[in-house]
Amino acid sequence: MRVTKREHACIVLDDEGQQLIIDPGNQTGPVSAAGLVAIVITHEHADHWDAEHLTALRAANPNVPIYGPAGVAAAAEGFDVTVVEAGERVTAGPFRLRFFGGEHAEIHRSFPLVDNLGVLVNERFYYPGDSYATPDVPVELLATPAGAPWLKIGDVMDFVVEVAPRATFAVHDAPLSEMGLGMAHARIEGAVAEGGGEHHRLTPGDSIEF
Repeated sequence: MRVTKREHACIVLDDEGQQLIIDPGNQTGPVSAAGLVAIVITHEHADHWDAEHLTALRAANPNVPIYGPAGVAAAAEGFDVTVVEAGERVTAGPFRLRFFGGEHAEIHRSFPLVDNLGVLVNERFYYPGDSYATPDVPVELLATPAGAPWLKIGDVMDFVVEVAPRATFAVHDAPLSEMGLGMAHARIEGAVAEGGGEHHRLTPGDSIEF
């Protein structure tokens, strides 16, 4: 399986010539996948999905399913989103998906909380969306949010230590300056090293194969 980081929060997974796309939002450039078998949207915020991406992906892959929580189905009206909840399991091509959490991390008490689901793929790769929801199994590769209004780097470090993956890379990083991203990399690197893991400083287009 190959995991490719795209801009901001978007991730593309490849296995057996088929692809899964997670969170193609408005901070991500054009995304295409000839063998697309599913799209996962963790929550309704625009940096994790937008109509332009879904329209283009569905035009190239008319029957591809879109999975997301109820809030995504309401926000993406007209795109026939299959609603999933924490604890559910779905299979799409070679990808076995499990969903965790249920709620976006708090930005501020004045902001309403929205639905959010983390997704575990093939019991190996985990992406929490905008949350610190922790899977109940060991994780080989963790996509770790690095910069957001809801995020404090100390909480990210605690999350990485709790998950204790074998490897990490940073996502949700569009808000960060070059200096800020470097600081986030260093903190994540230190946290994953506590469990003997390794942090990969990926840039958009870079991949990890495992």
